Amino acid sequence: MPSETGDIAFAGIGGLLSAIDTPALLIGHDALQRNIQRMADFGKRTGVSIRPHAKTHKTSVIAHMQIAAGAIGQCAQKVGEAEILVAGGVKDVLIANEVVGPAKLHRLATLARQSRISVAIDHPEAAAALATVARHHGVTVGVVVDIDVGLGRCGVRPSDAVELGKQVHALQGLDLRGLQGYHGGIQHVHGFGQRAAAAHAATAQLELAVAGFRAAGLPTEVVTGAGTGTYEVQGSSKLFTEIQPGSYIFMDRQYCEIGSGTGEVYDDFEPSLFVLATVMSTPAADRVVLDAGYKALSNDAGPALLLDKPGWTYTYGGDEHGIVKGGGPASAPIKLGEKVRVQPSHCDTTINLYDSYHVVSGDELIAIWPIAGRGRSQ
Repeated sequence: MPSETGDIAFAGIGGLLSAIDTPALLIGHDALQRNIQRMADFGKRTGVSIRPHAKTHKTSVIAHMQIAAGAIGQCAQKVGEAEILVAGGVKDVLIANEVVGPAKLHRLATLARQSRISVAIDHPEAAAALATVARHHGVTVGVVVDIDVGLGRCGVRPSDAVELGKQVHALQGLDLRGLQGYHGGIQHVHGFGQRAAAAHAATAQLELAVAGFRAAGLPTEVVTGAGTGTYEVQGSSKLFTEIQPGSYIFMDRQYCEIGSGTGEVYDDFEPSLFVLATVMSTPAADRVVLDAGYKALSNDAGPALLLDKPGWTYTYGGDEHGIVKGGGPASAPIKLGEKVRVQPSHCDTTINLYDSYHVVSGDELIAIWPIAGRGRSQ
């Protein structure tokens, strides 16, 4: 496996979790491996290919774990993320997003010299610009026509897919490979029934575009989309050739709360990502303060979840502080200097706050993995 250790000092490997300085981003290695295998098993069982989304983990180390389990490659959201993957030896990357602007297009074309690169397109001018740059570099870049299946973000309407597909198909330097239909807004719909209904509706929109492509004789080698919240419904639909789950490997608080087909907790996969924090102040019986605030735990999906301490609730107390409120006779004791685990509310944005993962098995630190894709937003 390609090394991505960089200049990280591995002092402390083999030591105890309790010796890790805080705030620190933790991965439970055993749960991570089980999650990767469960999604791989789903792909084998249903015949759909797994193309995990690297915008979540941001490191080729985990990408290669997923590929070793059977994934066909990786998704990226930005050219910078794709560059990290390709530099780490990943040979098949879909940039599941629109890429516009000469600087980014030249970087994208450079990647196509080293790996099989595809990109989402939703405008003929964007396709023409990419084709010009691809020809300049002497490469071929794959394209999936991006369909708006209800999200109201990027993508063309299903009725406009064929026209754009024909334009892309005619451009030298581009290889039309199929279509993408991803709806991020339905991934966190609460309740399996409601989420399944939303997934079926989005799939029906993509199906219209796929039918149009096939009637026009356009390639449908790739039909890609779906995510952690809809992988089962959409991945079993027989429409998708591949699915793009990302957060399944970590399972943040937001995902755990959306519910499954059997209960209130979405437990198809296990939580494996945590922030380790230290109790830095105990100013009152009903309030303690952690050294993990906005700079350690993103808040775009609401507050994080304090684990293993019943009777206490985490809230943000500023950039560097997390305030934990509760107390009382039934509450677990919390002591000054104690280290506690917090589950992020949104894994992708929390990971982007850290330079490295501390990987643990049980109470032992077994590895430190740099997050090479951190901040790669271009």
